[in-house]
Amino acid sequence: MDKPITSLDWSLVQAFLAVADTGSLSAAARILGTSQPTLGRQIKAIEAQLNAELFHRQARGFALTQTGAELVAPARAMREAVQKIALTAAGRQARLDGTVRITASMATSVMHLPQIIAGIRKLEPEIAIELVPSDATHNLLYREADIAVRMYRPTQLALVTQHLGEVELGVFAARTYIAERGMPTSLADLIQHDFVGYDTNTDIIDGFAELGIEVTRDMFKTRVDDNIAYWELVRAGCGIGFAQADIGRKDPLMAEIKLGIDLPTLPIWLTAHEAMRQTPRIRRVWDLLAEGLRPLVL
Repeated sequence: MDKPITSLDWSLVQAFLAVADTGSLSAAARILGTSQPTLGRQIKAIEAQLNAELFHRQARGFALTQTGAELVAPARAMREAVQKIALTAAGRQARLDGTVRITASMATSVMHLPQIIAGIRKLEPEIAIELVPSDATHNLLYREADIAVRMYRPTQLALVTQHLGEVELGVFAARTYIAERGMPTSLADLIQHDFVGYDTNTDIIDGFAELGIEVTRDMFKTRVDDNIAYWELVRAGCGIGFAQADIGRKDPLMAEIKLGIDLPTLPIWLTAHEAMRQTPRIRRVWDLLAEGLRPLVL
């Protein structure tokens, strides 16, 4: 009779999930920051401990067996439990030092956060700041970040959020562009100009639709999805563009186009996992971020 399994090494379960998710030892090893031989030994170890074959070894990778597929859900539940334990323990740390990891959009990270972070470092030199500039959504549950600065309201459960306010948007063009093409004086005049638009993102097209103007992607003769590159194209004179009003008005190379158009606004939300929000260093950085970002909102 087989001996019952009384314990299971979490590292082995983690290895199993990584290979199950990627279907490859090499890809899973990169995710876990380990070597492919080590990961291969871990897969053999968990199969021996469970006395079951979890993967079919194939020429192009690893495919789950029926047993392996049935174990994915409980293994993920175990991962959730381990992450919750880690978050709860980290949330009880009382000292006002350590590292706080902040994620924000590329534009916010480049144009707003450096000065705010410099202020935080002066006030709290024992707190190290890690900034993750990304337009992707980072998972606060798995500690990919401690605090997120979002331009939308997060809906994930177990998150604490704070709405700081709304950011005003404006219409801008390079002064060199205006000198060559003239300043638009009406909405009808505006849409005759060159515009910088997005490549796959439809936000600007949707914004025109809200104004009752139907445009297509072809209207934008210069297109890019990266917001930093987008603003640099506008600054270079490629056409009229949209930006946070605070950014455009501070740029001496840019002219604001005011036609009395009611543009949408961007909300700013601070977000953290509820288990981490009361950690002293995270609470302190949260408060200083809020203080630094509030001048941007209406």
